[in-house]
Amino acid sequence: MGKLKTKKGVAKRFRLTKKRKVAHSSGGKSHLATSKTTRRLRRLRRKKILGYSKRGKYLKRMLPYG
Repeated sequence: MGKLKTKKGVAKRFRLTKKRKVAHSSGGKSHLATSKTTRRLRRLRRKKILGYSKRGKYLKRMLPYG
């Protein structure tokens, strides 16, 4: 069986955790920060976890090697 190709756009934006959940960082941090509250900006710094959703399954298929 041949090698599976990784979708590079997905690989740049998402990664798999040790428990095979999909992690990603939030958007909306790069500009217009003065209008956002400090609390909001602090929370945007955190990594977000996609649980066991349909979207998560779809992304895992595009990241065959983690």
